[in-house]
Amino acid sequence: FYWLPNSVFVSLSCRCAGSPMSSARRFPNDFLWGVGSSSYQIEGGWNADDKGESIWDFLTHKQPEKIADQSNGDVTADSYHQWRRDVQMVKELHAGTYRFSLSWPRIMPGGYMNHVSTAGIKYYSNLIDELLRYNITPMVTIYHWELPQRLQELGGWTNPEIIPLFKDYARLVLEMYGDRVKIWTTINEPWHVCEHGYGVDYMAPSYNYPGIPAYLCGHNLLKAHAEVVHLYRDQFQKRQGGRIGITLDTSWPEPKDPNSAEDREASERAMQFYVGWFGHPIFSRHGNYPKVMIERIRNLSKEQGFGVRSRLPEFTPEEIHRIRGTADFFGINTYTSNLVTSNGHNNSGKFPVPSFNHDMGVVESQQGVDWPGSGSVWLKVYPKGMYNLLMWIHREYNAPEIIVTENGVSDRGGLEDYARVDYYNLYLSAVLDAIEDGANISGYIAWSLMDSYEWKAGFTEKFGLYHVDFNSPERTRTPKISARVFAQICKTNTIDWSYRPKLSEEQQLVALAQLPAEDSMPKAHNSAPGVGALSWTLAAGFLVLGALLR
Repeated sequence: FYWLPNSVFVSLSCRCAGSPMSSARRFPNDFLWGVGSSSYQIEGGWNADDKGESIWDFLTHKQPEKIADQSNGDVTADSYHQWRRDVQMVKELHAGTYRFSLSWPRIMPGGYMNHVSTAGIKYYSNLIDELLRYNITPMVTIYHWELPQRLQELGGWTNPEIIPLFKDYARLVLEMYGDRVKIWTTINEPWHVCEHGYGVDYMAPSYNYPGIPAYLCGHNLLKAHAEVVHLYRDQFQKRQGGRIGITLDTSWPEPKDPNSAEDREASERAMQFYVGWFGHPIFSRHGNYPKVMIERIRNLSKEQGFGVRSRLPEFTPEEIHRIRGTADFFGINTYTSNLVTSNGHNNSGKFPVPSFNHDMGVVESQQGVDWPGSGSVWLKVYPKGMYNLLMWIHREYNAPEIIVTENGVSDRGGLEDYARVDYYNLYLSAVLDAIEDGANISGYIAWSLMDSYEWKAGFTEKFGLYHVDFNSPERTRTPKISARVFAQICKTNTIDWSYRPKLSEEQQLVALAQLPAEDSMPKAHNSAPGVGALSWTLAAGFLVLGALLR
């Protein structure tokens, strides 16, 4: 079964006929369009002025072998100095919103109130003022993975001391910027913070300690989030007039066999563990962790000899009440889907015992799918997953306001990124279908504004609408084809499948000049300009045609 947006049928016939599309699909007039970035990925200036060390500075400097190309974010796109150009790019895209994050160690070098950086405060203040000058709404993430290293040495998010410290940091930035910032997000992707940071050897701090610290992290993170939201609502929201929420993330778990009850149960369980872990305490009617998480982790903890205490900490009734309802909107980041089936009693997934994956009891895979690929091994194109995810959130949490806070696709470089154009058209069509079927989706933030440091992948994978020349001192930014298409979408509120612009002469010269620098890229992507994108586009086209012929 293939899901196809209504517009694809029209666009195929239109393209064949060589005529402009006759029935472009429109988003609501007040729909929020934006682009996103995060501090460590773009800023550089890792030790500029009096900035403190973050857990990502520490990881990339001490263990560069953990990064695909052994690189770091010391300079990256140098937005610490190039922020005016960044704002111009948002303006060129006709995006009304710019989602960016604050670096905790840039503002509080050691993580404590005793040392606040004037330079750090000023940097973000200037950026916010420049955005407002062009009528661009700043959407600010308070925490996007940049923990001060000194706080990590206390145990980071596994230590309850993080709760008052995060509240102190949040109070400062709400006081400094809340008069001008009207959309806040407390924390970006708690699942990554906790499971990828503590459960496995992946994101900083890279603990590789499965089954225990991730749940401590999640417990403290939820309390810290709730304290900041209550602080905002009690002391700032009325006079500042803004909104505050949180951003969760997942890949959609598609049942491997849609006719199998066991696979459908595995899909639901995956959603409760990935999204429900943080979504259920905040957005559900009764709060607390999902019942399936509580019961499975308690029972497995007992079986594994941990005694009567579950590895998943318990909330008191007061804590459940304090956390529930602490978001004005539901932020969701999503990129791809996986096929899922049950792990079974024989641990066919060969997960460590105990571990988050073993507790969840779901095996995920993309083997055997005919979904088009990307520049990331984990990211395959399945727009039906976007629709399914949005409708699940809509049903599960009683129709919350949803903002898609990240969505996008990677490649390995180049300006002729028609693959990215196709991805945005397909995924935005899925968003529009969800809106038409009743989901309350108020905005969409494309990931990302420009090529940047992609965490463990270093600079090997590119998500940007703008190309960044990481070899030039100014880190020159050049719009890709996708930038022009996304600008058209933001400007017109419309998906137009027939709009496929070509590179300007200036862009062609830039592309030619950059070819030698990209010789290290996989051959499929640089054998000729646009070949990688073309193969991806053809794959998407065959996917569509195959569905039409069935």
